[in-house]
Amino acid sequence: MFEELKEDNLESLVANNDTVLVQFSAGWCGNCRIMKPKFKRFAGENPDIPFVVVDAEKFPNSRKLANVNNLPTFAVFKSGELAKQLQTNKVEPLKEMIDEATNN
Repeated sequence: MFEELKEDNLESLVANNDTVLVQFSAGWCGNCRIMKPKFKRFAGENPDIPFVVVDAEKFPNSRKLANVNNLPTFAVFKSGELAKQLQTNKVEPLKEMIDEATNN
């Protein structure tokens, strides 16, 4: 499942799902725009897991859940907690993180 957050409610999504993968981005961020379709493709390969894009500037409370200070940042939440975080504009490390998160 792929979704772009419309409200600052990532906390409830994380609380109500075993695993949630998140891309923190911003409209001005070129690397975020490059990585978004790749993140969406990974979502299509894992339809049972929420993949969420969060505009880190519009939704500060959601941003705080992963202490985001660089974009794009990708995060894995498991059982309501931040399990892993990655700041990258490369597909391979993102794929590795997603594979690890979805195979456990």
